[in-house]
Amino acid sequence: MAERIATIASRVGLHARPAAIFAEAAGNEDLEVTIAREGEPVEDALDAASILSLMGLGASHGTKVVLRAEGEGAESVLETLAAILETDHDA
Repeated sequence: MAERIATIASRVGLHARPAAIFAEAAGNEDLEVTIAREGEPVEDALDAASILSLMGLGASHGTKVVLRAEGEGAESVLETLAAILETDHDA
């Protein structure tokens, strides 16, 4: 399973706009991607394509999250998704 840590860059955290951008990108991938706060157990990871899950994560600016995916191209998918989280969509 591929894993990538990303830091939330949007100034007000993973709220509606950045969560929607990220969820749409995750949903467009052929792989199932999960997201969790760094340090949380793997079994507590949430569906990265669900905007409700992302909003419930409560990730504020600077929060580190772990993205996970399994399958062909997982590393590339996670890099792309991490870049979305590491962009300030409130700028």
